[in-house]
Amino acid sequence: MKVFWFFFSKKNKRFFLKKEAKTFILFLLGVIALLWGLDRAFPPALGRLAEVGSEVLARDGRTLALLPAPGGVWRFRVRADEVAPVLVETLVAIEDRRFWWHPGVDPLALARAAFQDLRAGRIVSGGSTLTMQAARLLEPRPRTWRSKLIEIARAVQLEWHFSKQEILGIWLSLAPYGGNLEGVRAGSLAWFGQGPRMLDRSQAALLVAIPRRPEALRPDRHAARARVLRDRILGGDGGAMPMQRVALPRHARQAVAALPRDDRVATTLDLGLQRALERLAAEHLRRLPGRASLALLVADLGTRELRAVVSGGDGPQAGRAGAMDLSRAVRSPGSAMKPFIYAMAFQDGIAGPATRIDDLPRRFGAYAPEDFDRGFQGSVTAADALRRSLNLPAVALLDRVGPLRFAATMKAAGVALHLPPGADPSLPLALGGAGITLRDLAGLYAALGSDGQARPLRLVPGEAAGRGFLQPRAAAAIAEVLTQPFPDGGPAGVAWKTGTSWGGRDAWALGFDAAHVAGVWVGRPDGTPLPGATGRNLALPLLARVMEMLPASARPAPHRHPAPEQIAHGGQETALRLLSPPPGAVLSDGQPVVLRVMGGRRPLSFLVDGARLAADPARREVAWQPSGPGFYRLTVLDSEGAAARAVVRVKRACANGPPPCGSGPR
Repeated sequence: MKVFWFFFSKKNKRFFLKKEAKTFILFLLGVIALLWGLDRAFPPALGRLAEVGSEVLARDGRTLALLPAPGGVWRFRVRADEVAPVLVETLVAIEDRRFWWHPGVDPLALARAAFQDLRAGRIVSGGSTLTMQAARLLEPRPRTWRSKLIEIARAVQLEWHFSKQEILGIWLSLAPYGGNLEGVRAGSLAWFGQGPRMLDRSQAALLVAIPRRPEALRPDRHAARARVLRDRILGGDGGAMPMQRVALPRHARQAVAALPRDDRVATTLDLGLQRALERLAAEHLRRLPGRASLALLVADLGTRELRAVVSGGDGPQAGRAGAMDLSRAVRSPGSAMKPFIYAMAFQDGIAGPATRIDDLPRRFGAYAPEDFDRGFQGSVTAADALRRSLNLPAVALLDRVGPLRFAATMKAAGVALHLPPGADPSLPLALGGAGITLRDLAGLYAALGSDGQARPLRLVPGEAAGRGFLQPRAAAAIAEVLTQPFPDGGPAGVAWKTGTSWGGRDAWALGFDAAHVAGVWVGRPDGTPLPGATGRNLALPLLARVMEMLPASARPAPHRHPAPEQIAHGGQETALRLLSPPPGAVLSDGQPVVLRVMGGRRPLSFLVDGARLAADPARREVAWQPSGPGFYRLTVLDSEGAAARAVVRVKRACANGPPPCGSGPR
């Protein structure tokens, strides 16, 4: 601007009109046009800066995993404001003291370097500014005079296009730190086990020193050399040196590998829980048969956000599963699908928890299922049949519900059942005759533990709309049936179910409490059998360990049906709910009924049509014998005055058996 002001000022008008001045202006404009054209024809080469890895973040913002850039290079984009200020201060002080004011090239530094090079007869000092170093990192070249001239031109170009802070970001993202480490984020994590934001002065000095000769100053190979240069930069003793690389974080590596790539990827995973489950999985893998693997997951029951996902493990025991996300593998669920058959039967009025069903030999056309132990239990309640995972009652109920309708309901809930090629849904669905993934199956169990709405489990933050799946009262009834102690010990208040596919190929255990849903799969990735393996002996003990690791819930289970009042006890809300019989239930005359409740503060009072039933006030259930057909009003009161109510109907019993007329299995 000063040049143009000189020519156009009134004082220099006479000079401006001279021919020489016009020639100079034309020359200057030509140079500007040439530089502009060269800049457009040869823009800054930013390809290496674009080829960076991804940093995957846990829900609290901590680094969960790092995914390398193409070629296996650990390179991550870094901004100048994302590192400790002491690193920037040390870098500028040592490498380029006039960085903040020069235009990309420092004439004084270049003159000094040229004098030293001429005296030595070779290049001993480059006089490179940080901007010139950034240009060289973007386009690595041999150290020659021609390369130096190109770096000078590129440095001026970078200063034209980018701010000083952005140029620092280029250097911080691409500086070499030995081997396949590039950039201060990778260098800081590999040599100190922490990100660059928390560096101290000694650590910052080492990260400034290594890029001068990255292979000759690697702390794991040449610690003494690196220490000498670091201490020289510090002007004193910087203390102990790191002697080996720290393993870069790679938690949930199979699950996060499928995420969209970006500089930073946010997830819903809990880093502490993820680490704990990975250790648990590694411990459990050592006790499994050869070539066996496993998958674990935990999700928030309300939001359906995944909190931890483990697939296989590390080391030789993991086998081929080390690179596979087994939580997405399609496998046969065995009996783990039975709760949803019962839930649909309950909401259709076909049966209820107390309905008696025959577990006896029966053919369904050409299909003649047997129980797992090849025995039969006779007449049992639906609740007991589900808890004991009896096959005949489940098949009989699916026959009433309809296999096509069952599969369609699953599809409407967002879950695709994988059938054999050309096959239609049929009764073997009750015993695992279709494939499903652990993630989908755990999502269905989450619906049982909450409001009956089906929503996919999510690994990244966001909202997913619920889909109609089960009526809340049907989900609540199944949750009550499945809430039972673990056979070998475990936390109380957990609803769980196991499953075993044919030949022991897949062992499953799914469970939920008031806050979380968890799932376990054990098997061989190639689908070969594990003789003698069952969900009960391989997967259930692991599920119990997983549930023990989860924080105790400070809130009640989500509402499964309207009605219960909310009362506060010690800062926590507990919902008083009448679980069975559910509102609107149709019961059989002559059969005893068990009233069960959840929540509320004991002692509890049970009333039928206002009359109190004799009951132990410390218990949450009581037996009641209806006096005959008709409608009854059931009420439960707790010590704080909260109430839960339901109206049920008792019908005359059928002549040929206990179920109400027009209902029950055929």
